[in-house]
Amino acid sequence: MEREEFYIPLPDRIRILRESGKYSQAEEKIRQELQKNPDQVSLKISLAELSLRQGRLAEGRILVEEVLAHDPQHPQALTILGDLFFKQHSPREALGCYRQAFSREPRDYLLLKAARALKEMRLFEEALQELEKVLVVKPKSLPFLREKAFILNRMKRFDQALEIFEKIKEISPADSFVQKEILRLRSRARPDAQIIKEIQAITGMDSKKDDAQMHGLLAQKLKKAGLVKEAAAEYRVASTLAPDNPYFLKQQGFCHYREKKYAEAIHCLKEAFLKDPADYVVRKTLEKSYEAQGGLERFLELLEKTLLQHPDQKSLLGTIRRIRKKLSPASSRES
Repeated sequence: MEREEFYIPLPDRIRILRESGKYSQAEEKIRQELQKNPDQVSLKISLAELSLRQGRLAEGRILVEEVLAHDPQHPQALTILGDLFFKQHSPREALGCYRQAFSREPRDYLLLKAARALKEMRLFEEALQELEKVLVVKPKSLPFLREKAFILNRMKRFDQALEIFEKIKEISPADSFVQKEILRLRSRARPDAQIIKEIQAITGMDSKKDDAQMHGLLAQKLKKAGLVKEAAAEYRVASTLAPDNPYFLKQQGFCHYREKKYAEAIHCLKEAFLKDPADYVVRKTLEKSYEAQGGLERFLELLEKTLLQHPDQKSLLGTIRRIRKKLSPASSRES
């Protein structure tokens, strides 16, 4: 008897591929279908989402604007446009998109996105109010509880942030990030040397030796104590364990820069910059590292390459012009 084949609808196939990180395969299927149905809105939305996930913001924007040209209030297109603004560090514009989308299709996740935008605008009380709209009816909603803890931490209301993280731990005891935050907040008033010893003992345990968050916390404490070389080593471990988290790679690069190990700093920060060219601190540290090595020409090449990959990052143009101007007198003297 032949095995029965199960039909999986196209949207589900695309979702499965996307969630498993097979972006190129998902994109290929969407483009094949778009050739047959070029005006299919759901396909354009799916392709725009994939473009954003892969850092192709300009392409994502073109797709959502095509949808919005026919339906200016399309909630998914507005949401993706908001995400695009958020990635470009324009939270006010992102907030406008999320609120517009919510007025058409009130969904909890749009309130969460609005709260994140308000947090980036440093409107912390307003951000908490957005979260409470959901938490009042769903008090165990993990994404909303986590965001509330983050905001309270930014407000330096550490005891309240700790209380929320402990509540999250009761709901999700295996969350390593939450465990790390609880340890960090509980140890705020204790001496760094004591905390470093304690975390070193934790990361030496079989159950925690592969915990990227704990290695990251150890690195943070080591750096604070002035042990920058040791901090870089721990950030390297954390980055290896969590390669999709650019934070650890950036911090490793910053540690190398502080040690004046410019080649190592460039190695880390170049990779992070290509993934997130909007990070101004990474860009500036890279520039200083290249300059310290007398390699501004290579930095200019990196900027031009990055702009080709991310044409939406218009702020790179100003840096490119400035570096070209900086290099031109040197070129004139050599000739």
